[in-house]
Amino acid sequence: MLGLFHILLFWLAGNAIAYFTGSYISGNVIGMVLLFAALRLRIVKPHRVRPAARFLLGSMGLFFVPFGVGLMVSYNLIARHLWAIAVASIVSTLLVLLSVGWTFQKIGRKP
Repeated sequence: MLGLFHILLFWLAGNAIAYFTGSYISGNVIGMVLLFAALRLRIVKPHRVRPAARFLLGSMGLFFVPFGVGLMVSYNLIARHLWAIAVASIVSTLLVLLSVGWTFQKIGRKP
């Protein structure tokens, strides 16, 4: 129970920081970074968080059900804009692949 408390506490802290700073970064991401920092700095003990984290990771498939239902409800809207969604997905995927490849080549070079 203490592990779940820690996870929810950092989630809440991340969302609060995102809300009050008007951040473009999701509060969930900020909370994960804060939890990671707390684990690395040994403020939170990993053995306390591990059981709750394993339970949540094991149940992760269940968390995608509402998004799947939302997609089915928005089917007409998605079908109407399918070409724009497909083009945006392809272009963004290519840009990510190119930028990661370029970065890997720059980092991988030996002086």
